[in-house]
Amino acid sequence: MKLSRRRANCKGHARPTLRFESHQLTAFGGIVVLQDLFGKLNLLDRLKDVFHRRQAGKIYRPQKIFLQLILHLLLGFRSLRDVTCYQDDPLVQRVLGMQCIVGPSTLSRMLRGMSDGEVKALRRLMTGQVLERLSVLPLPRITLDFDGSVCSTTRHAEGTAVGFNKKKKGARSYYPLFCTVAQTGQVLDVLHRPGNVHDSKGAREFILRCVRLVRQRCPHAMIEVRMDSAFFSDEIVHALGDEGVEFSISVPFERFPKLKQQIKSRRRWKRCGPGCSSFELDWKPDCWPRRHRFLVIRQEVAKQRKGELQLDLFEPRDWQYDFKVIITNKSVGVRSVTRYHEGRGSQEGIFAELKTDVAMGHIPVRTRNGNQAYLLAGLLAHNMVRELQMRESPPTRATNMTRSARWVFDQVGTLRRHVFQRAGRLTRPGGRLTLTINAPDTDRERILSLRDAASSSAEAAA
Repeated sequence: MKLSRRRANCKGHARPTLRFESHQLTAFGGIVVLQDLFGKLNLLDRLKDVFHRRQAGKIYRPQKIFLQLILHLLLGFRSLRDVTCYQDDPLVQRVLGMQCIVGPSTLSRMLRGMSDGEVKALRRLMTGQVLERLSVLPLPRITLDFDGSVCSTTRHAEGTAVGFNKKKKGARSYYPLFCTVAQTGQVLDVLHRPGNVHDSKGAREFILRCVRLVRQRCPHAMIEVRMDSAFFSDEIVHALGDEGVEFSISVPFERFPKLKQQIKSRRRWKRCGPGCSSFELDWKPDCWPRRHRFLVIRQEVAKQRKGELQLDLFEPRDWQYDFKVIITNKSVGVRSVTRYHEGRGSQEGIFAELKTDVAMGHIPVRTRNGNQAYLLAGLLAHNMVRELQMRESPPTRATNMTRSARWVFDQVGTLRRHVFQRAGRLTRPGGRLTLTINAPDTDRERILSLRDAASSSAEAAA
């Protein structure tokens, strides 16, 4: 319909009179489920034990400041300056139990003042929460994945160093080593290291510590370990074997000419899948005292052919092989071991979620302990979101060859968009505090489901 000039235009109207009122509006109505979860996990009291040496003479309790940092990351903020985005939000104040949200300078001072003992206590807190979840799950096998991830920075923070960094070459970085639980997708523990160390630096002691903690809490479960070729060493292999742990480790076979020659001269290969064949070796490097089971797998891959193609006659395709070698003490077949070992790729998905949704790669301060505490805050936030979803529903998957997570988890960013970042209004009809949230039916049901789950116990959810 075409409008006339008269209908399309109008004269200016009077300017409205401005009036400001306090309507107790919140931009994060969905975090009410986190308030129940924090209470059920007794998180504030546990943080109080972490910072018990800081209690005297402080206006702002350090446990509440650190809880604010966890909530800060759950709401999707990275920089400490982003505190101003929710500093006057009434629901955030209620969840934290604070009438005044601290500013970025206070958060920064708290991180810079972190001590070695407080960082170790935060690690114990994170590990203890994951072990509590594992202890109530009827898991016959618990699979631990170990790998490192680079956290880069352009600043000269304490403890950083220039190391291998394919994305930001020459940048200073940390290179923490993570232990994740495949069945729950949670981070069990982390070893903080500078960016110029090898993957295996301090790995043996860290791996054995994680294994013994899990075995102490879950004595009836079989513990499995998966690692890449950076951890291939006689010390780690023999230590895991002596601990009675089932393991699979990638082998950098190009470093061993004798092994490489055996693979090259091999003529009989056993088919173990579509385009895949393998054979086994009872072998050891010359400097090792004992022999172990080595699996050699080759996979057919299509080789790109450059040049003109005679498409009217045929589609030319050359084939070549990709080789990989795995050392293991498992007694199952080659195909099962291969599927199990390839399942460790799920850990890369955890790292991607940590860096995207809880700012794992952000370096906020110049002190090493402060940056460790910030990293641990993000890991605690990630683990608690997984814990919330595990309380919401029973496991949807059985144990399979790849040891994928027993639940189909939503990422932190997904819950943030559909649950946490919901506009709401706090009112008191009849003297009863009420939160009114604007949400579609699907998100409304999810918020109610998560709130019920946050109020339930871990044993009932399992």
